[in-house]
Amino acid sequence: MRLPRYIIALLMACSLMPLAITQSSLDASAGAPYVPRLGDIMNSIQSRHIKLWFAGMARNWELADYELHQIEAGLMEAAVLYEGIPATNVTTMAEPVRSITDAIEARDSKRFAKAVGELTDGCNACHQSIGRGFIVIQAPAASPFSNQSFAPRGKK
Repeated sequence: MRLPRYIIALLMACSLMPLAITQSSLDASAGAPYVPRLGDIMNSIQSRHIKLWFAGMARNWELADYELHQIEAGLMEAAVLYEGIPATNVTTMAEPVRSITDAIEARDSKRFAKAVGELTDGCNACHQSIGRGFIVIQAPAASPFSNQSFAPRGKK
């Protein structure tokens, strides 16, 4: 039986928690391991969210799948490194991620848009729950990535 990747990622995150807790201080003293700031992780996820949206709208399913994996990795990294993020906030993202995966596999733009909307709602719910409700994510209207084509290779 093959476990869904979000379950595997969650199990990995839980197993790394003790290590992450010891590394979570922002002490920049010599020899201290580098820990990215939460804002930097979230900015990366936000960029991936934009790219996920435009890849799906362009029906570049390979790129959409890649960006979704990057979002999952970023969410796990944030959950492992920052104990202030409740685990339930990460686990509740599993269903929208599964819906996006299903839409990508089906190559269904309508289901994809709905599932990304659910993911976006999950982001905003998490922000609310940790006192950062002033950070509101939405579907992008225009791409800030003018140097990247989102169309599948060979199509423009």
